[in-house]
Amino acid sequence: MVKLKTVVILGSAVVVGILAFLYFSPSEEKKVRKQFDLLSQYMAKEPGEDPFSMANRIQNLSRLFAENCEFKIEGDPLYSLSGKYSRQEVAGYALRGRSYFSNLTLKFYDLKVQFPERGLSQVRLTARLTGRSNAGEQAEEIRELQCFLTKIEKKWLFSQFEVVEVLKR
Repeated sequence: MVKLKTVVILGSAVVVGILAFLYFSPSEEKKVRKQFDLLSQYMAKEPGEDPFSMANRIQNLSRLFAENCEFKIEGDPLYSLSGKYSRQEVAGYALRGRSYFSNLTLKFYDLKVQFPERGLSQVRLTARLTGRSNAGEQAEEIRELQCFLTKIEKKWLFSQFEVVEVLKR
């Protein structure tokens, strides 16, 4: 009788453990969304940022990208960026872009995450970049983007960014 009771209690504990693991482990969609949260965090800049913090942010930012990432951001000559870039080149562009600002935020809204095939995530979203230039000018850009992330060694990495043209009335 004691052995049966022990087996039932042990079996119940194992089942509860498995269910808790499945419930609390992040889904693939949550992992993809987390990458956008991290990108936003690493692009942010506060006035008086020290060089060590800046270097740390850029290094962490570069780890979010696949070794080769494609950008299709055209239209405005100031913000045009098209082609395939290494993660080091992406980090360099991010560093240069951040250097023009004393204050910078990048936020993502309305993320629609899909998985068209195994190991590939397609995300359509609205991105809003706001900040203040070193010259004191206010900046605000809002774009609709389509992004692709590829799962490489169990991590979702950005592999493509494209501005979605929105028809104007």
